[in-house]
Amino acid sequence: MAIIKLDEQMVEYAVYGGAVLGGGGGGWIDDGLQIGRLALEIGQPKLYSIDEFHDDDLFVTVSMVGAPAAKDQFVKPIHYGKALDILTQKIGKTVHALHTNENGAGTTVNGWFQSAITGIPLVDFACNGRAHPTGAMGSMNLSEVEGYLSHQAGVGGKEDNYVEISISGSLDKAASLIRKASIEAGGLVAVARNPVTRAYALANGAPGAITQAIEVGEALLAHKGEAAIDSVVAKLGGQVIVTGTVTEFQLETAGGFDVGTVRIDSSHEMTFWNEYMTLEKDGERLATFPDLIMTLDARTAKPIVTAAIQKGQQLAVIAVPKSKLLLSTTMSNEKLMKPVEDIIHKSILPYLHAK
Repeated sequence: MAIIKLDEQMVEYAVYGGAVLGGGGGGWIDDGLQIGRLALEIGQPKLYSIDEFHDDDLFVTVSMVGAPAAKDQFVKPIHYGKALDILTQKIGKTVHALHTNENGAGTTVNGWFQSAITGIPLVDFACNGRAHPTGAMGSMNLSEVEGYLSHQAGVGGKEDNYVEISISGSLDKAASLIRKASIEAGGLVAVARNPVTRAYALANGAPGAITQAIEVGEALLAHKGEAAIDSVVAKLGGQVIVTGTVTEFQLETAGGFDVGTVRIDSSHEMTFWNEYMTLEKDGERLATFPDLIMTLDARTAKPIVTAAIQKGQQLAVIAVPKSKLLLSTTMSNEKLMKPVEDIIHKSILPYLHAK
């Protein structure tokens, strides 16, 4: 079906499926459910196939930027709408469709509320079909377009931390300033950014990413416990790597990101930069970003993001090869991947083009 009328069950599927595809990042399940349900309360968002649009139609990315574990983060639905309003006034052009930057518990439903209050169509598309840490990774390789002027707006925080910001500049500069704004706002801002044509989006992003999240969520929620986990990995073409106890967990929130390490039964180690970046067993690399690495509660099968890990938890760790995912062209861009190595102090580039 080219146009899907979204309902409350789809909200639940999209959020839980998005949580899996978030790979440890992508926001919180409760936040995603709240904003998805609110969108249905105030309007009737519909999900349009990318085929419903013309090549020169203008798409806008809506997203969250920041560190999910930040203690003072404060983003409410009104902030999403305000960021879009600031951006549309800035560019002075008709926006034909809204889409999220990535899949994640909170991010898969990015745009549903904005679509409900504005009537701007929601397109079944994401800049990237899995979650990723940096704004540049969610910008569909616009970093490679010579002279591209990035327009971005961010809103978030409360009381003295409240921030509204509109930025136009190089992609790197704009993304960096939005990240700094998220820190000033207490950890998170709602963002609208980077208008591109449908033709450009189709060539560089992840069409079908939202329906994929809905299908993954349905596979997860149709079962319970271990059967639910098995259903998800079967759906995505991945595998359960290990089920065990969190024996070590380190997390530091710095520069607007959550960075750290998780150990399962002392033998398996995962590093993360918001999302899981590497998975190793006794030093042997088993999966490397943008492969999908994700943790789920071993008993309930609830997806557990990196910011919610605690020592003593019983977790199942799953991995899905990047070849099975819907990915942006940014996920093979070595220039955008190099910063990962500097943050987690592990090699990434040697594994980037491996099958």
